[in-house]
Amino acid sequence: MVDGGIRILRRFRFRPLIGFLAAGLGVFLGGCAPAAPRSFSGAEAYALAQEFLEFGPRVSGTEANRRAGEWIQGQLKEAGWDPFLDEGEYMNTPVRNIAGRKGGGPILILGAHYDSRRCADQPQGGCAEPVLGANDGASGVAVLLELARTLGLDWNTRQVWLVFFDAEDNGRLDGWDWIAGSRQFALRVRDARAAGDEFSAMILLDMIGDADQQIYFEGNSDPVLREEIWSTAESLGFGAFFLPTQKFTMLDDHIPFRDLGIPSVDIIDFDYPHWHTTGDTLDKISEESLERAGRTVEVWLEGGA
Repeated sequence: MVDGGIRILRRFRFRPLIGFLAAGLGVFLGGCAPAAPRSFSGAEAYALAQEFLEFGPRVSGTEANRRAGEWIQGQLKEAGWDPFLDEGEYMNTPVRNIAGRKGGGPILILGAHYDSRRCADQPQGGCAEPVLGANDGASGVAVLLELARTLGLDWNTRQVWLVFFDAEDNGRLDGWDWIAGSRQFALRVRDARAAGDEFSAMILLDMIGDADQQIYFEGNSDPVLREEIWSTAESLGFGAFFLPTQKFTMLDDHIPFRDLGIPSVDIIDFDYPHWHTTGDTLDKISEESLERAGRTVEVWLEGGA
């Protein structure tokens, strides 16, 4: 009796132990599984903008511009993208566009400029000091880098290039024109198309972080793509911020790609009183505005755009 009682006791002790070990193993294996993709976060994008602005004004050809570009490349690598450079010269100044690619198949370009204006010439004119460019530059950079972390596409059939343009923002200063960097990069795209690459669209994000966000249709943008993107914003509850009426017609970094016949859209909030002033600082942008812009593009892309 004693013997049998011990055997029964051991049997019942052993089974819970097996269950405990199995449960522990499940937790361990679950912890090793890949993390589920997360959605675009305005807070994360804001933190990226804040870190980026620590380089100060990023005037083309300066050390701050160079270091900011190196930082962008590092962020792309960390997010699993393949960085590449497009280097040239404009007005005896080095111009360096930075890009990252991911996937295979037809290429969609998401762009923003990372340089900043060397003269705060608004509203009074003159050239007292450079512009920090929190909204006019850093906001687009932050949205692209957060998208690099969160985009979930079928990368076997889709290819995205994230392109950060240099030399966008010094038009009308000392003989400079606008959008010199994107014009340079468009030559690379032209050659890639001639070699057989297919480009499906170009979407530009410029000045999209304004805390008082009002993003209207832009007049030089492809009407079909523009409607798709604004309709996506409406479906997400952002209709009060993405306004489907045309207000501005811009010379911006989407133009060289439109001129190549690639459907292109400029997502821009040009109702910004701190444009090209020393007041274009981090406190003028918001997490909510960055999230609305980034989430709209993310959902539009992931929906099969």
